[in-house]
Amino acid sequence: MPQNPDNVLDHFNLFRQPEYVEMFENKKKNFENHVGDAETERVREWTKTQEYREKNFAREALTVNPAKACQPLGAVFAAVGFEGTIPFVHGSQGCVAYYRSHFSRHFKEPTSCVSSSMTEDAAVFGGLNNMIDGLANTYNMYKPKMISVSTTCMAEVIGDDLNAFIKTAKEKGSVPQEYDVPFAHTPAFVGSHITGYDNVMKGIFEHFWDGKAGTAPVLKREPNESINFVGGFDGYTVGNLREIKRIFKSMDVDHTIVCDNSDVWDTPTDGEFRMYDGGTTIAETEAALNAKATIFMQEYCTEKTSKLVEAHGQEVVNLNHPVGVKGTDEFLMAISRISGKPISDELTRERGRLVDAMADSSAHIHGKKFAIYGDPDLCLGLMRFLMEMGAEPTHVLATNGSRAWEARVQAELDASPFGKNCHAYGGKDLWHMRSLLFTEPVDFLIGNTYGKYLERDTGTPLIRIGFPVFDRHHYHRYPVWGYQGGMNVLVWILDKIFDEIDRNTNVVAKSDYSFDIIR
Repeated sequence: MPQNPDNVLDHFNLFRQPEYVEMFENKKKNFENHVGDAETERVREWTKTQEYREKNFAREALTVNPAKACQPLGAVFAAVGFEGTIPFVHGSQGCVAYYRSHFSRHFKEPTSCVSSSMTEDAAVFGGLNNMIDGLANTYNMYKPKMISVSTTCMAEVIGDDLNAFIKTAKEKGSVPQEYDVPFAHTPAFVGSHITGYDNVMKGIFEHFWDGKAGTAPVLKREPNESINFVGGFDGYTVGNLREIKRIFKSMDVDHTIVCDNSDVWDTPTDGEFRMYDGGTTIAETEAALNAKATIFMQEYCTEKTSKLVEAHGQEVVNLNHPVGVKGTDEFLMAISRISGKPISDELTRERGRLVDAMADSSAHIHGKKFAIYGDPDLCLGLMRFLMEMGAEPTHVLATNGSRAWEARVQAELDASPFGKNCHAYGGKDLWHMRSLLFTEPVDFLIGNTYGKYLERDTGTPLIRIGFPVFDRHHYHRYPVWGYQGGMNVLVWILDKIFDEIDRNTNVVAKSDYSFDIIR
């Protein structure tokens, strides 16, 4: 074999060696029931047709590569946004390993999360003992200020009652009676990661505002002039929340970022390990009840939480992952109206710079066709920004988008001259997107890392915006919200456009007459 201690090959070169090529061919011939290259190619070409697209869109009982994750992933995302809090997932170790690795691969940071380690016996008899031991171990070993409990499929299928289990665990001394253990049921077989985020946020608000599951007095609201901000599930939380704080500071507005995980996924390398860093404090979470209003940056990510907040007497402002000029305008005007503070000159100048940049580059973007996939709010924000620049968001797809979301997006597309012949697809997956790209080709695709397979298969250039982004580093450090965030998105789109122009004009003496230095 070519691999030896004196000549260690990476996988790029190792699997191209003759021994491996022969091994793969034998595997295909002897074990994969290969039907032959000609038949494989015939079927592959058929899957690009309108006939296949109709069959593909007619399927009901099968999902292929959905553009979403499960509820507990969003539950973990929400939990780490609170100071000293460790997510406790009531389920198997394998599930928790997935959540931790998913975040660690995206943010390039360790993600702390524990499991009740349910196995076969717990699946039969219930996971109470796992909860009792798990909470005790977590409290004593990791010394968190709060433990946020959520569930996986296993716990939900057998019907474990978190409220009862936590109370029993406290009675048996796993944690002190007064210790905060908010919880939320987050079954992974329904909804998506944004549902899990919403359930945990609602659970934490209920815990602190409504009497801690009947163990403390219900808090009485004493209104003040502060504004709460809830960002929602966001792969750019590190860059975005820091940008939001800067915006509030620029306008001198009293505010609270509820669920602030910008620091825990961006800890410095300075010799000190930080299991917890930053986050919204318990005192701030309790005081958030008194705020004048709460701004939810992603409406479809916080549907239950926003209703709870509104029911407690606050004004609620729901936005849709604002990207670009109009979206940021609406955000800033909402802050100004609620607080009575003017939009700062600093932000006004930033707006002008973004408008100037868009005008400088409009010729390269105007009329280009785009396909977008991702979470419902992200798709809305990107779609609106593209239409601001005169681009055509031809396909807008959200696997976790509802029929109501689809109707709303379609109405906005139909109302714009740039939305003509553009369509929204709620509840569809990336195999549906493949059919769309073959039968109604576009110039560019916007989505997360998994779109690279669509790029390879359909030839549609991918612009990586979304969650997760595994195969590129540090995108999460840059904001996509605010005028500065709009500038970042504009640059990412333009970079891909220019890369494609260069790629298509780099053949010497054949196409390099357009291989220009100036774009």
